[in-house]
Amino acid sequence: MLVSVLVFHWYTRGMQPERKITLNVPEELLEAAQRSTGQGVTETVRQGLRLVAAGETFRRVSKLRGSVKFTVDLKRLRDDR
Repeated sequence: MLVSVLVFHWYTRGMQPERKITLNVPEELLEAAQRSTGQGVTETVRQGLRLVAAGETFRRVSKLRGSVKFTVDLKRLRDDR
């Protein structure tokens, strides 16, 4: 069963412009995501979109693995805690 979700957004001074969207998502998926976030529909969808948007950055960073040299003294970092 699909659930239609109407997400209302508004414009607030100092915030990025937002869009009003309508989504059709499986009810079970939405409920599971909301249980995971502990938030309502709007914040759950926002968190999911942030994760998707961050995915490309994570892929690019993972390609750098082994190619970046760090000159960090791990003992000094640990002692600094």
